[in-house]
Amino acid sequence: YIQNAKPSGYRSYHMVVAYTVYLPEGSKRLLAEIQIRTLAMNFWATVEHTLNYKYQGAYPEDISERLKRTAEAAYQLDEEMSSIRNEVKEAQKIFTKNKGKEKS
Repeated sequence: YIQNAKPSGYRSYHMVVAYTVYLPEGSKRLLAEIQIRTLAMNFWATVEHTLNYKYQGAYPEDISERLKRTAEAAYQLDEEMSSIRNEVKEAQKIFTKNKGKEKS
């Protein structure tokens, strides 16, 4: 759901993993879902999850539209923060490179 958001706007990376648990009565194979998401999308998902209980999955249309807009806003925030981080990393490389030249 990274490139193609769910209809609600939710984005994350989901994995299903299988692992074996060894018990006194024998081994048991279990499945677990792992969701990797940003802090912004985690905040969105936490609020959406709470609303899901309140509305039992049937959101009023205005709430549904607002959730989609805020999910997109969270995604845009993540994109912008990633861009800023990359710019800072590049500036740090240049600064470090130039700092070494000053000592020569």
